[in-house]
Amino acid sequence: MAEIIVEHATKSFGGKRAIDDVSLTVSDGEFLVLLGPSGCGKTTLLRAIAGLGLVDSGRISIDGRDVTYLPPGDRKISMVFQSYAIFPHMSVRNNIGFGLRMTKAPKELIDERVGEAAELLHIEELLDRKPSAMSGGQRQRVAVARALAMKAEVLLMDEPLSNLDALLRLEMRAELKRLLSEVNATTMYVTHDQIEALSMGDRIAVMKDGVLQQVERPSVVYENPANEFVGGFIGNPPMNFLDGVVGCVDGRVSVALAGQPMPVGSASAALDRFDGQAIRLGMRAENMEALHAPASDALRVRVAVVEPLGSQNLLTVTLGSDGTTGQPLKISTHPTFTASVGQELWIRFPSDQIRWIDPQTGTVLDS
Repeated sequence: MAEIIVEHATKSFGGKRAIDDVSLTVSDGEFLVLLGPSGCGKTTLLRAIAGLGLVDSGRISIDGRDVTYLPPGDRKISMVFQSYAIFPHMSVRNNIGFGLRMTKAPKELIDERVGEAAELLHIEELLDRKPSAMSGGQRQRVAVARALAMKAEVLLMDEPLSNLDALLRLEMRAELKRLLSEVNATTMYVTHDQIEALSMGDRIAVMKDGVLQQVERPSVVYENPANEFVGGFIGNPPMNFLDGVVGCVDGRVSVALAGQPMPVGSASAALDRFDGQAIRLGMRAENMEALHAPASDALRVRVAVVEPLGSQNLLTVTLGSDGTTGQPLKISTHPTFTASVGQELWIRFPSDQIRWIDPQTGTVLDS
């Protein structure tokens, strides 16, 4: 059992908290992705688990052992770094077997493990090559193979694909996901790339300013973000946010968006306490319906930008009382949906796809 448990971990640099009272459990065999913008503390947390930087307070355990203050070599982990960290003067074979040689493993075991790892990463034909004669993707495979050759039950990965070009990252992402499902190691994977996080992890832990914002399955984080930050950080384009005012008349709740009233359906109970006050609405671009003709449950907008993206059209429209000025939002439509700059459209907001947000706290309300 290689469960990782972090309890109330805190780490500061120069008076600024890089990780702030973080508690997190990664189950045995789970693939958990730490996701967040640069400087949010995700790498600091990963390095604390690896033993490359000790926490100021809190506790870290791996496989039931308290490893909070143990050196990296005693934690029974393997790590893959962003910069590959392979030795240029060594062959691929010697790079993969380096960690095993440091543990004074028998030569027969080293040869066996190197062969197995190279086969998993499809680099058997490169074993006698030097890193200078390989591409970036091949070097990254060597770094991953070296970590796998150790057969540690915990694998820590710090943005391992960020130095690759877009096409190679796509290829390596799928390959890594396949590979990690086969080795069944407990994996923590740091990235700022939301596509990597959504497509690879069993769960995503979203961080901001050293604080965990939400830890959930990718589909839950995407569809039901815990707060405005998570909704705005995840998604391409990010979630739309609009400002409105709640009104309750004769027991009916509606929200005025840029002067246009919109019924709120089943969310009325959650909005009752905001009567006469500001509210925020969050909505994904693909969850809105664009119409050419007016409808009683649709709001008028005017098209500002049209971006044909092949599989979809991405429209930037403005929502206002006259359809020309006001709050911008992005709408994803079918590629056959016709729209031009300056054209007037009507947008329908399915009530079950709206995420209502407290503008004071940024938290999503329970509907």
